[in-house]
Amino acid sequence: MNDQHHVTTPTASRPHIPGYGIPTTVEGTLPWSHAEEQLKAARNYWVSSTRPDGRPHARPVWGVYVNGTVYFGGSPEVRWARNLAKNPAVVVHLESGDQVVILEGTVEKHTEENTSAELLTQIDDAYEAKYDMRHGTPVWQLKPHVAFAWTRFPDDTTRWKFESR
Repeated sequence: MNDQHHVTTPTASRPHIPGYGIPTTVEGTLPWSHAEEQLKAARNYWVSSTRPDGRPHARPVWGVYVNGTVYFGGSPEVRWARNLAKNPAVVVHLESGDQVVILEGTVEKHTEENTSAELLTQIDDAYEAKYDMRHGTPVWQLKPHVAFAWTRFPDDTTRWKFESR
């Protein structure tokens, strides 16, 4: 597994939400740096996964934003982690319904066996700075395909698409 994460700035556009007054031009969209600031500052991240029988599952988790991506972890025995082990499709969003950041994508599981000690140390250092504890492994890396954010719906509602990885 390659744990070198090279982040490129995603492309901003507008989501297609008929009937909600979303502007059609990119003028007035949020910069990606806005989403990054919110992701760095967030204490909790809501992780939505899919159970094996297809039912949705959502839980708040602790996480960190390191090298341009979200990492979060927990026991491999909890429901959301078991869901992600079977189906890596995920939605991660922050707590606010007014200052919104939503990321849709897939996850990759990192352990001591498949990840560099340097990256795991960076993640643990970020956890320690944020939560006063080191996390250890496993941790999940979010690989977003698309993201959404707004602070003044519908005026600055923004969609970002990420390059295929």
